[in-house]
Amino acid sequence: MNKVYASAAEAVADIPDGATLMAGGFGLCGIPENLILALRDKGVRGLTVVSNNAGVDDWGLGLLLYTRQIKKMISSYVGENKEFERQYLSGELEVELCPQGTLAERIRAGGAGIPAFFTPTGVGTKVAEGKDTRWFDGRPYVLESALKADFSLVKAWKGDTQGNLIFRKTARNFNPMMATAGKVTIAEVEELVQPGELDPDQIHTPGIFVQRILLGTGYQKRIERRTVREG
Repeated sequence: MNKVYASAAEAVADIPDGATLMAGGFGLCGIPENLILALRDKGVRGLTVVSNNAGVDDWGLGLLLYTRQIKKMISSYVGENKEFERQYLSGELEVELCPQGTLAERIRAGGAGIPAFFTPTGVGTKVAEGKDTRWFDGRPYVLESALKADFSLVKAWKGDTQGNLIFRKTARNFNPMMATAGKVTIAEVEELVQPGELDPDQIHTPGIFVQRILLGTGYQKRIERRTVREG
């Protein structure tokens, strides 16, 4: 099976309108920049996107918000994206806010074949409204459903042509768990090598979870909010 695609445009060519996507990254760290740009240029619409946040106004998933290609976001954080906030408050964008740890576990559960799980996070808040709550060991827990996607878009540091991936430091974030939870996982990497060139003990995501891989280019790796100390 040839998993290597020549371009991001080719890798996302069959993503249809109305698809459910997962997009790796935390803020702007570890986001699949090339794949997001390819989706914008493709013009696919009505997307449901699972991601920790929606980038910023002019980068990352914020680009797809600006072009009104996203119908619904399942996220844990809104704060750095004014357009995300505006569309949500005006009713243009459907948003399912989820505590960050719960979001991570819902994705992990989806990849592990676990349909739902109980967590104490969110009990007694709006997060728990309409959900089953049960008591375990004298403590209330709320039932959360797993998340899965038609396509998972992830970004890794290194990968080989069989789809084995290595992530670098905090850019690992949501990427490995999302790679397991998509029917089709598309990975872009900064370095693409041949099988056997990666240390097996260093591989974070085995190639069995990755259906498509491409060599990314032109990474900007922006910093959302730079904080410096006065000299």
